[in-house]
Amino acid sequence: MQESARNLDPRVVEGFGDEWTRFDQSALSAAEKTRIFDEYFGIFPWEALPPRAVGADFGCGSGRWASLAALHVEHLYCIDASAAALAVARRNLEGRGNCEFIEASVDAVDLPDGSLDFGYSLGVLHHLPDTQEGIRSCVRKLKRGAPFLVYLYYRFDQRPLWFRAVWRASDLARRLISRLPHPVRYLASQLAAALVYWPFARLARLLVRMGVRPDGLPLAYYGDKSFFVMRTDALDRFGTRLEHRFTRAEIEVMMRKAGLGAIRFSNHPPFWCAVGIKDEDT
Repeated sequence: MQESARNLDPRVVEGFGDEWTRFDQSALSAAEKTRIFDEYFGIFPWEALPPRAVGADFGCGSGRWASLAALHVEHLYCIDASAAALAVARRNLEGRGNCEFIEASVDAVDLPDGSLDFGYSLGVLHHLPDTQEGIRSCVRKLKRGAPFLVYLYYRFDQRPLWFRAVWRASDLARRLISRLPHPVRYLASQLAAALVYWPFARLARLLVRMGVRPDGLPLAYYGDKSFFVMRTDALDRFGTRLEHRFTRAEIEVMMRKAGLGAIRFSNHPPFWCAVGIKDEDT
């Protein structure tokens, strides 16, 4: 990792290295991975990219999304601050000749500014000390007119007060669990997957089969997801010390400050996914 990196928390980087080593995504089926990929990338303008597009996955983790994004483009830089995560990504993307790996935080990527045809960062920038600067660092690498897709945790801006109260209780649990040693943190997250995620997810699935929309139910997003996805996300959720959450309006403001325009948001979970087009030389 380059020494100039500033916008990161070493404990968070270490935690994600542990997460992707434990959950290298080899157990994730191709069908489910494609379905979740489409949930994130449904608003991404693949058709607008140039014929030999070069872009970056900022915070590639295990490479699960890079494995599908790489099919659409000429060259993909897979960037992550964790050497352990990059080792997993290299294994998962072995044989993909158009993927190149860079160990760096988003503010220390050794690529020329204004050089990329597209970029994306999913579930990463809300774990940085300064999310606004993280977005700006990514956008700085894009050419003018290039799209940037981002997924940031939402602040339940469209949810009722009781839903937010449930989240506050879960966030207190996260703050406690994320400070435990890795093995204990892992065990606690897996218990949460089994005792909280799975029951709510299966209730959501049952409601759908009964013709009832479960939109207001916590964790309804996992109604059609495998237990493996729940286990992965539980460790991600409860094992990470640093987490920011934003409203849709706040995300749009940050994107515009970073030099993005023509911003569009996905209207289905996970919230919030947004894409913007670089319209300034930042």
